[in-house]
Amino acid sequence: MTTLPALLLPPSPGRGITLIAALLAGLSMMPAAHADIAPVSPAQCADMKARKVITAANPVPCARLSRVSFDYTDFDGATRQGAVVVLDAVAPQVESLFGELLLRSFPLAGARALEEFDGDDQRSMAANNSSAFNGRPMTGGGGWSKHAYGAAIDINPLQNPYVSQAGSSAQEVLPPKGSSYLQRTPAQAGMAEEVVSVFYDHGFLVWGGQWKQPIDYQHFEIGSRGFIVRLASLPRAQARAEFERYVAAYRRCAHPGGPGAPGAQAAATSDRDDDAAEDTTLRDQCAARLRK
Repeated sequence: MTTLPALLLPPSPGRGITLIAALLAGLSMMPAAHADIAPVSPAQCADMKARKVITAANPVPCARLSRVSFDYTDFDGATRQGAVVVLDAVAPQVESLFGELLLRSFPLAGARALEEFDGDDQRSMAANNSSAFNGRPMTGGGGWSKHAYGAAIDINPLQNPYVSQAGSSAQEVLPPKGSSYLQRTPAQAGMAEEVVSVFYDHGFLVWGGQWKQPIDYQHFEIGSRGFIVRLASLPRAQARAEFERYVAAYRRCAHPGGPGAPGAQAAATSDRDDDAAEDTTLRDQCAARLRK
């Protein structure tokens, strides 16, 4: 088990020391946030098979899947525990991703195992359940979904619905109650737009909310099927290292003033507006250029 890192504050004279002491005292009274990564156990794998979450035909076996458990904030502001199953290569970044969502107090309605829904994606969406692995075909038909590789995550399906044939008489919204959230501005609690950058920073460089047809606001994935298949074909350690390089390349592009970048120290100590709008243009350009 790991806990979210403590806030690291540099020493400073005068009132700064008093402020630091007050902050640390407050942090010491807060419960440590829970996060953990574990291989999918034989018992869980058997349950997944029995509940139709995975079959023998699935492109990734249980042996390459990890269960990432984490704390999250619900829509009432309470801290809850949830978990998702993902490809082992991406598990450390997924753990960090949900840790960042917790730090931002981004609300999730739930993160329950797909076994509770017998692998039925529509039932999971109707329950506003955030999830990852599910050995199923793509919504609307076709080949394996990238969820079947554990390389995609869906968050808050109610606030972030799947929309096919948008704007036509054949338009379909899943879950149906998600129709209340088709108007994307102003942003409402739980909408994916608020955390696109968090997902990108952890290697999920494709957001379905930017697709033209269908539009899938809840959906994030790491990249192309070819890249995902390559990660799944490599030994776990190699796959994990390759995915970490993928993440690092995006961060260098999207955060040119980040740690280690030229002029980063000067930027860190200069006056700046901490509430300045995010440069989403650079973010999206980097994701489009670097996703595999």
